Amino acid sequence: MSAHRGSPGPGTAAPATGAKQPSQSLALAATLFAVSMTFIDQTIVSIAAPSIIDELDLSSSGMQWVVNAYLLALAAFFALGGRLADLFGHRLVLLAGTLVFVLSSVLCGCVPTGGFAQGWLIIFRATQGFGAALMFPAALAVVITVFPVEKRGRALALFFGLSGALTALGPLLGGWLTDWTWRAVFWVNVPVAVVALVLAAMAHIPNTRRPERLDVVGAALVCAGMGLSVLGLMQASAWGWGSVATWACIAGGLVVLVLFCRYELTREHPLVRLEVFRDRAFTVDILVLFFAMLAFVPVFFFASVYAQVSLSSSPNQAALYLLYFFIGFGIASQWGGRILDKRGARPAMKLGCALGAAGFALWASKLTDLSTHDQWPYAALAGAGIGFLLAPASTDAVNRAIGASYGEVTGITQTVRNYAASVGLAIFGTILTHVTTSRITDTLTSRGLPEDRAEDTARHIAESVTGHPDGQQPTGDGPAASAMRDVMDAVRLDFAEANQYVFYGMAIALGVAFLCALRHPGTRVTSASGTGPDGSAGTPATEPPAGAPRTPPGPGAGPR
Repeated sequence: MSAHRGSPGPGTAAPATGAKQPSQSLALAATLFAVSMTFIDQTIVSIAAPSIIDELDLSSSGMQWVVNAYLLALAAFFALGGRLADLFGHRLVLLAGTLVFVLSSVLCGCVPTGGFAQGWLIIFRATQGFGAALMFPAALAVVITVFPVEKRGRALALFFGLSGALTALGPLLGGWLTDWTWRAVFWVNVPVAVVALVLAAMAHIPNTRRPERLDVVGAALVCAGMGLSVLGLMQASAWGWGSVATWACIAGGLVVLVLFCRYELTREHPLVRLEVFRDRAFTVDILVLFFAMLAFVPVFFFASVYAQVSLSSSPNQAALYLLYFFIGFGIASQWGGRILDKRGARPAMKLGCALGAAGFALWASKLTDLSTHDQWPYAALAGAGIGFLLAPASTDAVNRAIGASYGEVTGITQTVRNYAASVGLAIFGTILTHVTTSRITDTLTSRGLPEDRAEDTARHIAESVTGHPDGQQPTGDGPAASAMRDVMDAVRLDFAEANQYVFYGMAIALGVAFLCALRHPGTRVTSASGTGPDGSAGTPATEPPAGAPRTPPGPGAGPR
């Protein structure tokens, strides 16, 4: 996923003589419109989830796969997308990724009702993720190609800052569109893609590329490893944690990922340069991002469904419920960036992890109050925690690209972030289904329903929550239907209690991230000695943490 300078380097296809110079502003705008779809789609579908479950008669675990298929494909193919951009040209792969993404979006919105609906959605959500995996690294490389070194830092800050902020549009846009039809959450990508393609054509982006070998084996290994491990985690609720199949998938996936790492270290042109992990600060940045992302993307899905089930909120109201999280996130993101500039990444990451852990824990404690008024300060606090740490950890990791390109290191961070989000959805989804089933079973048996009947009914409810329990109470005169009509309020509370386990789990994940942040050496990246021939960051100059004695750098001094 190498990035390039504005001038062609060795092996880079230069634009033809007399070709128009690229427009920096139009190129940046085109890439922002393109990648905005990938960020918005991480959250927008969560708001529509209950409506999709209701109309298509999906199970909640099936819906989690609809959400997860996108994230998993994005994580699995991100490294491959960057390498394809190097081989075939950044402009070409950017356009191809945009087309794959928008066509998949249209097909997701056109899903037919019936038995094939779930498979249809999962397949085209996965191809959406593949399109995003092509699009994002190519867009990043376009920005680095078009902007000269002296303007590149500001352009990258704008690229990451605006594209990350667009994640907040997902819930708001999703709530408004779902009131019309949930299919519109996919169709909204069409006009955005059209604008991106038009701007890309007007920008005259050069199609820079490098003739390198494609690491097919590495790509196959990383895709298989991620797919197997998440499959085992996702299916644990259905297969059971004692199932051989569950652990075979989890263990098998992890073994394949270890083999991938060993294989990459032997390649001249690897899919991912793992040598960058020799820098302790970079490794800590990646670990903090991993544990933080276990909560960051999954919270949109679980909070949205909680709001629509336990709080009986409409999709629009659920979007406003999530807005409190984003208010905290947006404000803290600005402060986190300032802390990074003045004191380095470690203080921002420590503060963010601590606030995030406290926010999620306090938020979890208020879920059973079934009142938005009691929860919004803690939702905002949890969002602030993520806001403080996200940009500093990501930026510090990219700044420490030693002998690797910005795009390559960003590929590593994005792969880890998306994989962690997939793992978080899988683990917390399993917990939610298990605890919901257990709680509702207890509720039904306490109302006189036989235990076997209560367990079957509870499992069905856990697999088919729609977010509109008032309007979809069971009909009929049977004991199960009668019991359910009598206990709908209790079921909402049961679902809230199950979500408490999920949100406490997110708090624990942020707590582990805090322990990782303590291991950051505290060195600050103050400048770069230059960029490599492929647009890499070069070797960054660093300074010790604030308050540490300053000594002249000796031989071999570096950021490690």
